[in-house]
Amino acid sequence: MRLVAFFARNAHEALGLVGQHLVLVVLSTGAAALVGIPLGVVLTRRPAWRPPVLGLAGVFQTIPSLALFGILIPIFGIGFWTAITALIVYALLPIVRNTYTGIAGVDPAIREAGRGMGMTDAELLRLVELPLAAAVILAGVRVATVVSVGVATIGAAIGAGGLGVYVFRGVAVVDDTLILAGAIPAALMALAADGLFALLERRLVWRAR
Repeated sequence: MRLVAFFARNAHEALGLVGQHLVLVVLSTGAAALVGIPLGVVLTRRPAWRPPVLGLAGVFQTIPSLALFGILIPIFGIGFWTAITALIVYALLPIVRNTYTGIAGVDPAIREAGRGMGMTDAELLRLVELPLAAAVILAGVRVATVVSVGVATIGAAIGAGGLGVYVFRGVAVVDDTLILAGAIPAALMALAADGLFALLERRLVWRAR
């Protein structure tokens, strides 16, 4: 009941923080997809590049979020752009890896059939490989989105806004209501994103059949 009363009193601020959180997640995941999907495609054409590229992306994933923010602050300053850059870095690995896995997993016989029909490599990618790999690629975007929702909460520590503002404010004054006011909407946002992408994946799998 205290949480409901808190949201009733602070509805305008809460909605603003939810909006900031959504902007952080959507922009960073979208940018990561714009970079990660083409990079994953390149790795299928240049297999020798796969170990170093995925290895580097994996190394970035192991860096604690606050440490990564600290590394990026001298470059981008405190606030929005540092948080966006860090979120993009965290989102890249699942998107690149799933793009590579999805395209590499296409049946070679299907590729050969496409080449036998006179398709160029670009046509084969656009008309055959990407449609067949779409569900796997989307699964990578799904993981990246859910991760971004969680990591974006930490962005409040460097002035990027979002629902982490309530979490850090609550920790500072030892107020469970404030902590839950940030944590619960973030968790619901992650669940909603996961459910939406799961539905899209099922639709893509059904169409592929």
